[in-house]
Amino acid sequence: MLNFKISPLSDTLNEEIKYKIDHKTKPLGSLGQLEKIAYQICRIQKTTSPRLTNPHIVLVGADHGICEEGVSPCPQEITWQQMQNFAKGGGGIGLFSSFYNMNLKVVDAGVDYDLSANSNIIDAKVVRSTKNFLTEPAMSKDECLKAIENGAKIVKELNQQGCNVIGFGEMGIGNTSPASILMHLYCNIPLEQCVGAGSGLNKEGVLKKLTILQKCIDRCPGISDPLEILYQYGGLEIATITGGMLMAAELGMLILNDGFIITSALLAAKALNKNVLDYVIYSHNSKEGGHALMMDYLKAETVLNLDLRLGEGTGAALAYPIIQGAVAMINDMTSFEQASITDTTGEGIRIL
Repeated sequence: MLNFKISPLSDTLNEEIKYKIDHKTKPLGSLGQLEKIAYQICRIQKTTSPRLTNPHIVLVGADHGICEEGVSPCPQEITWQQMQNFAKGGGGIGLFSSFYNMNLKVVDAGVDYDLSANSNIIDAKVVRSTKNFLTEPAMSKDECLKAIENGAKIVKELNQQGCNVIGFGEMGIGNTSPASILMHLYCNIPLEQCVGAGSGLNKEGVLKKLTILQKCIDRCPGISDPLEILYQYGGLEIATITGGMLMAAELGMLILNDGFIITSALLAAKALNKNVLDYVIYSHNSKEGGHALMMDYLKAETVLNLDLRLGEGTGAALAYPIIQGAVAMINDMTSFEQASITDTTGEGIRIL
């Protein structure tokens, strides 16, 4: 389930898109990043008149065996409790997705609790939690591939329902630990620069976490295969989101990247198929740990910088109205020709 056919963006319409943006009634480049966003979306959709339809946030939850080592100050039952909260429209993502008219789907990829009675939670559980990757692989290869397949299936079904823009969120106590190791191994960034406070560790706790994660890496030295990195050290929610991103790109959908955990899934997706990055808009700079270094590695320009570190897909939801604004600009803002205004691109006055 790794044969994703992701086409690099075509250059065919580049000049037409640029012409349309440049001939709006404004100085050249004066709408800054909005112009870049509109340009990218036009290229993704292969049109000079893009549309955003049936937007979704897909929030995926799972538990993590590495929590046995005390890498998080929070009890693991918070994972399933928050999943039920999200399914009722609660939490930060429940609020913001509703407020900005985005549909929220909550997915159980590996929560260590039976959530099957909740009809508002999609059952994509592979197993109940990853294993403790200090002593053994987090997942088997087959479990990892199943999670990737599940994520791809969910996104394909949403696309068939008219969704062409998607953001991902996550829930999983302890999931900054797998994300830190994925960042270290995919980006070749020193581990100490990848490990942060997560959901509230003090300085001593961060040092303990760093020591444990280094021992985890020492268990499997020299690992480089992208899939093996993911099943040795990833999370079930991360693998599911990886599959979702790859399928979204294959289907020509716009992907709204979120914070630290979601970016670790993007790093896995990139390692499996680099063309996925063409379809990504980076919603925000997270305040968590090494996210800024992830953004540097990806050469990413983010839409927002609000010191967020909540996760859940909240950054993607908050950035969505700005992305809508970029699409409105290229579609609906008057051109020099429409307004009979002197064209500041140097082409003279247009008379209707």
